[in-house]
Amino acid sequence: MLETTLSRRGLMMSAGAIVASAAIPPRIAAAAQDELGPVKLPPPISNEERLARLARARDLMQRNGIGAVLVESGPSLDYYTGIQWWRSERLTGAVIPAQGDPIIVTPFFEGPTIREMLVVPAEVRTWQEDEEPLKFVADFLKERGVAGETIGFEETNRFWILDRLREQLPSAKIVSANPVVRAQRMIKSSAELALMQSAADITIAAFRHIHPRIREGMTPTQINEMYVAAVQAQGASTDGGLILLGEAAAYPHGSGRPQHVRKGEVVLLDCGCEVHGYQSDISRTFVFGGSPSADQRKVWEQMRRGQDIAMAAAKVGAPAGSVDDAVRSAYESWGYGPGYKLPGTSHRTGHGIGMEGHEPVNLVHGEKTALAPGMCFSNEPGIYLPGRFGIRLEDCFHMTEAGPKWFTVPPSSIDQPFA
Repeated sequence: MLETTLSRRGLMMSAGAIVASAAIPPRIAAAAQDELGPVKLPPPISNEERLARLARARDLMQRNGIGAVLVESGPSLDYYTGIQWWRSERLTGAVIPAQGDPIIVTPFFEGPTIREMLVVPAEVRTWQEDEEPLKFVADFLKERGVAGETIGFEETNRFWILDRLREQLPSAKIVSANPVVRAQRMIKSSAELALMQSAADITIAAFRHIHPRIREGMTPTQINEMYVAAVQAQGASTDGGLILLGEAAAYPHGSGRPQHVRKGEVVLLDCGCEVHGYQSDISRTFVFGGSPSADQRKVWEQMRRGQDIAMAAAKVGAPAGSVDDAVRSAYESWGYGPGYKLPGTSHRTGHGIGMEGHEPVNLVHGEKTALAPGMCFSNEPGIYLPGRFGIRLEDCFHMTEAGPKWFTVPPSSIDQPFA
């Protein structure tokens, strides 16, 4: 459920330092360092893998009648080129043609930094502040003889880029680049899966570190400080997590009201981290300082069964939406809903995950994309009782030829939430 975003600060700071160490109280950082310490991380994505991605992109473009694809700053630019850059009013992006090497278009004063990051063969074309960057894109398309062909736009590109490219090429045929970019990013390689596994392992270790240190009266901020310190101690990076206490857990993304840990109330941790550009997203819910009530235990166990129902429905070739349908059908038979109504599960069963905490496709009713080996999802059919409490367990899995495989195995009992 936790969402992550790309920002200038996040991209320019080194791994493990997205949340400044100075913001973490020294005693909390020291405790994490003493208990955890750096772990061995898998290697980052290799230059050879990025070259293979570009070759595959060119093949997909040719198969789908696309002359070139435009990708602006963001995870997809990193995916193909290694350039990690934030979005602003100034265009930095790649134009990947169906034949030949791509170009990178970026402001003149950013050129040296962009060249430092670039790990694939590509010409960097810089534009001055008084020049139109989309003219550079249009000129390149003309040079390659594809200005009159279909141009693919990565699905998160902003509208002003399309609008200003059309000013340069009024007859341009612009379509979604999903048959290329989404098709590739949905299917993770073994190297990508290894990075995601490492991020998941680090998140679970951080949870196990902070769980016994949570005290009555603590705020979400105090718990978050411990979590960030635990992740950083292991060598990964994080912006922190979503900590929901008591009634706030009844609302998937929480409440703006003050929250404190109280005996007998729910604590919901929804956190992730990043390892070399790849994400984890895990949630655990437990009751602080005493035995769960009968209702808390019942809802926790039902929600945990919901995860198993989702896994049983996640079969290669099945529509992604059928996973959500299977969970919702069971929940309705238990008296929740119907559909997305409350009390019950007001959000999808899961989302795609990889370079972004949330990325296509989703395990949501109506999604027809067929499940395939290499796809990665969260599994989190939380149950929410407005005005009372909510339970969310979230574990991610990836599809294999034999079916779904957990990155992290969910707990079996509310009494042992991190076992």
